Amino acid sequence: MKKKSLFIPFGDIPGRIVIGAGVTVWVALLAAWVLVSNAGVVPKMFLPTPQAVIGAAQELGGDGRLLTHTLASAQVVLLGFFISSAIAVPVGLWMGTYKVVQAALEPVVNFVRYLPVSSFVPLFILWIGIGIEQRVAVIFFGTFFQQLVMIADSARSVHPDLINASYTLGTKRSEVVWHVIFPAALPGIMDTLRVTMGWAWTYLVVAELVAASSGLGYISMKAMRGFQVEIIFLAIATIGLLGLITDQAFRHLRTRVAPWAR
Repeated sequence: MKKKSLFIPFGDIPGRIVIGAGVTVWVALLAAWVLVSNAGVVPKMFLPTPQAVIGAAQELGGDGRLLTHTLASAQVVLLGFFISSAIAVPVGLWMGTYKVVQAALEPVVNFVRYLPVSSFVPLFILWIGIGIEQRVAVIFFGTFFQQLVMIADSARSVHPDLINASYTLGTKRSEVVWHVIFPAALPGIMDTLRVTMGWAWTYLVVAELVAASSGLGYISMKAMRGFQVEIIFLAIATIGLLGLITDQAFRHLRTRVAPWAR
């Protein structure tokens, strides 16, 4: 393959180039980390060596603590995300389809989605308590309103000719949302869920910041008090890995549920 063909806008490239480019960047980042941390350029209390992080993984993984905290965090994120998505998909479709719903909800939604999630943590503790419900509420609040706006935009992007054609073929107005608009907007909805799933993982530490007794965010805060930076790095890396797994899962799911939209 000629070099110039690699830089054609939206052009396809061989699978070996995709894998090679990704591996090259990861190797470069890891090599830089090894060199900087082992050379003492940054004190180890701020930047641990990869060996220290691997040692922490072996210690926490050996006695099962890492798995326990990982499962606790995954439960919080998945519950909050799925509850949010189950409500946001239908409401977002109605917002994007019916002007009256958009007029009623959009001012409130656009106001709330700019509020910092972390500022609501004390309120959620007062309103809900300090159990898993409070942590799920943080994930829900952080993703729901963003999902509404993006799903509504996906519904509005459906071409009116498609809707008019469905009327010609006998579709009732009460059926058009789920029989026409939803399938047409499905690729965009799946992209929205994939993006907001990433946001849900970023809110995890906020959700487990206060009054948590388990989870990756919890062990990060606990490690910070003891200056155990390697455990903080391990928790961050674990969250990143979980996020990557869910991202790839949504990529695969999109090709299954919407194979017509590459």
